[in-house]
Amino acid sequence: MREWRILEKHLPDSIWVRVYENRIDLLTAAIAGSQGTPYHDGLYFFDIRFPHDYPNSPPWVRYRSFGFRMNPNLYANGRVCLSLINTWVGNRTEKWNPGDSTILQLLISIQGLVLNERPYYNEPTLGVLPRMFSGDKMSNVYSEDTFVLSCKTMLCLLRRPPKGFESLVKSHFKERGFEILSAMMAYRSGECRVGCYGIRDGGGSSVQGRKGQPPRKFRAEIKQLVPLLATAFAGTGASVGNFVEQLAGEKVERDRGCACFCLSFLFSS
Repeated sequence: MREWRILEKHLPDSIWVRVYENRIDLLTAAIAGSQGTPYHDGLYFFDIRFPHDYPNSPPWVRYRSFGFRMNPNLYANGRVCLSLINTWVGNRTEKWNPGDSTILQLLISIQGLVLNERPYYNEPTLGVLPRMFSGDKMSNVYSEDTFVLSCKTMLCLLRRPPKGFESLVKSHFKERGFEILSAMMAYRSGECRVGCYGIRDGGGSSVQGRKGQPPRKFRAEIKQLVPLLATAFAGTGASVGNFVEQLAGEKVERDRGCACFCLSFLFSS
């Protein structure tokens, strides 16, 4: 099949495709989230089916969401809204072209245009949202929520890897587990903005983005996810450092500080 040959020759290292010899109308793709985005180091799975009149009609695409909506274009029910596959509005050059459009183009578009640095701005109804916050602030909050959902997706994949991708899921998170946990801790502490961990500018300096303490809800969710992911990553053979112990140490320090405050209050009374 022509599409298979194109994928075999041009597929980037950060996208994996599984085809089915007995069902040439189906394929499953795994896309790695790019660095510099709230999707970094995650794996995102899409099932693709070719209609009987392909390529005159675009492929049918379904995202394996695990019930999470982590992008304006990717719905919790698995629906993918994208001009290229005619599931969203777009001008003629953005829509499916039977003579030129390919599955490779579709996968690269999802990775680069959907799973991007600022997914908040993919929201088609952005213009009618309340303006009580600046766009950047809303975008930061959206990216934080997205990163949390990405971490939950990782947990789901490690517990139930898609059939045929078990080795990929295990090897990917074995390699990236420590960096993911490091990023979680950095984002929780406010050391850098979500998506900026490990990113450097042209001069080699760290790109930190917004600094300062993130929202309490975000910090609480990350604190809950770190030990769960650390356990799951350890199951792949990944190094998981002492991040769980660090979080436990925070509670000890808070309790100690509270005790000191109570004692000083009693003696001062």
